[in-house]
Amino acid sequence: MTIAVIGAGASGMAAALQAAWHGAAVTLFERNASVGRKLLVTGSGRCNITNAAVDPVKYACADQAWMETLISRFGVVDLVDMLSSIGIPVYKTPDGWYYPLSNSAQSVVEAFACALDLEGVTIITQAQVNAIRVSGTGIAIHFSLNGKIQEREFERVIVSAGGTAYPSLGSRGDLFPILEGLGHTVLPNRPALAPLLVELGDLRLLQGVRLDVGATLWNGKKPLASTQGNLIFTEWGLNGPAVMDLSHLVSRYDAPDLKLSLNLLACFQDEFDRLLADKRKTNIPLRVFLDAFFPPKVAANLLGNRSLEEGTPLCQVEDRSLNTLIDYLRDIRLPVKGVRGFEYCQVSAGGVPVGEVEPGTMESRIVKGLYLTGETLDVVGPCGGFNLQYAFSSGALAGKAVSI
Repeated sequence: MTIAVIGAGASGMAAALQAAWHGAAVTLFERNASVGRKLLVTGSGRCNITNAAVDPVKYACADQAWMETLISRFGVVDLVDMLSSIGIPVYKTPDGWYYPLSNSAQSVVEAFACALDLEGVTIITQAQVNAIRVSGTGIAIHFSLNGKIQEREFERVIVSAGGTAYPSLGSRGDLFPILEGLGHTVLPNRPALAPLLVELGDLRLLQGVRLDVGATLWNGKKPLASTQGNLIFTEWGLNGPAVMDLSHLVSRYDAPDLKLSLNLLACFQDEFDRLLADKRKTNIPLRVFLDAFFPPKVAANLLGNRSLEEGTPLCQVEDRSLNTLIDYLRDIRLPVKGVRGFEYCQVSAGGVPVGEVEPGTMESRIVKGLYLTGETLDVVGPCGGFNLQYAFSSGALAGKAVSI
């Protein structure tokens, strides 16, 4: 069986390796000068491979049953076993995030490159695919290499070319028009897992501060989604998983009345309530009380925003003023203006709808012998290894299926 894989990212390398393991003759096309270039920047260079909390419900996907089938066929345990087999031992952090023992994305890429070489996969780098044509005997690929147009025919083709995130690393969505020409629907690409452009107002002085918060995105009076995690205040808005996990909704709705609600107490509400009950009738100043939960810079800013004196003892704060402060800490509303562009996002949403692909094999329901994986499809997971798990899973399933 002759197989072509287009794109040597996480999904494409997993597909090529699985196909080779199952006896196929595999050719892997990559537009960059080397494989796994985008994988190198994942997890801030540490490569956050997957997450113990991987679950179909965590993914933004048009068909939950589709995602359930995919994860059930190749989940976390399957990925860990696959990585171990090519010399990538992993470990799990207390919060369930998986990393290679080396804490190096470079070592992961090198292990994949070595495994592909040992299995006899032909890798053609700096190759730009210009067309995919269905022929009578298979699928022909037109590509540019060293300034020359070439054509090769394969029995089956796996498209793992990614979306439009990190265009500087080669992801530009060039194959979407080609897939559209073959009969597939292509939804517009949108930034996902991106920083948010937010009007910080009174919080603008907190630039550079990191906090663990709860965050809810509102479209008018309708809550769209909620998250909890780390957040950082920046000169243009907010960054960090707490808001990045909501960004695909911001780019989807693009509504003028989107607002972000920050709950600064979400991660320690019980501790806050207990300490307040214990110290409510004491002379501990408001500022000192809040310093138990926030950096001094934050506590001072929050009290100033509510026009409360830092040195006022808790026992002298009126119930009404205290309740107003607590309500504020639980629900700070900030206008959302949009997301930062593709060059700043980790993945992109949009692409081919999942309903046009078989979830157990990743084969196209439109073109027989064509398989689509990774960011080619409209699937987005949260930060923390969920998107790499999906990339590896979809690639591995396609690689297994093409060899049958």
